[in-house]
Amino acid sequence: MVLAESGGPGDAPAGSLPAGTAREVVSNRVMTWNLCNPCGASNVDRAAQIATYAPQVIGVQEACAGDVERIRHYLESRHGLVYHVAYGPVLRNWGRCGGMPWSPGAYGQAILSAAPMTGQVTVEYPDGGSEDRGYMAVTTEVGGRSVRIFNTHFAERRQEAVRADQARVLAAAVAKHDRAIVIGDFNAVPDAPELGRMWKLAQDADPRCRPSAAHLCEPSTDWQSRFDYIFLRGIAPLEQAVHPTPYSDHDLLHADLDVA
Repeated sequence: MVLAESGGPGDAPAGSLPAGTAREVVSNRVMTWNLCNPCGASNVDRAAQIATYAPQVIGVQEACAGDVERIRHYLESRHGLVYHVAYGPVLRNWGRCGGMPWSPGAYGQAILSAAPMTGQVTVEYPDGGSEDRGYMAVTTEVGGRSVRIFNTHFAERRQEAVRADQARVLAAAVAKHDRAIVIGDFNAVPDAPELGRMWKLAQDADPRCRPSAAHLCEPSTDWQSRFDYIFLRGIAPLEQAVHPTPYSDHDLLHADLDVA
């Protein structure tokens, strides 16, 4: 797959760290972030915000493959953080990701992991709604333990029935694993009926956040809705936080986990 690079305003040649300089990731920390595309954000700034929290695993949505590669490069060259990358369901979108009409950039989801990833699966939902959507899954290490990671992006706006069917497909895959982490933009508030299947399988990384206490779930978007989640199956949460950002209409969401 040939991926066109897409830069944002303010992207600049990366500075170099001194030879041998490397930072440590937080080995039990995972993060999800809808990058918002097009939002015109600088990949230098995106990388710097990710590096502030240095997660072991990062799931991104609404991401151009070229942007992900630049962010990955800046994380290493400017912050000493080295990540492997896997790409999930993607569209070819010239308007969002640049390139030529006959060779547009790849747009969709990706997972960055400090540890190698195996067993990658990419699934497109039977009905994506107004735009093709799907989930990806990999096996990698979190806190030194092997864990199955899912990253997804559900249908947007008033497509409740479509999201309910997407949740059915995703939940069936997650249910096959005793231990799993499911991250992504679900485009649904905690007490939305279409998320019922997910809540039956897993808890949110914030133990206070659940359908019956939706008012306790911290918003993760500029419109004060909780759409982004880190669902845990067979894994206990230690700490969770939402980090506001000027670089997207979604906030960063990270969780530290007890995977022992």
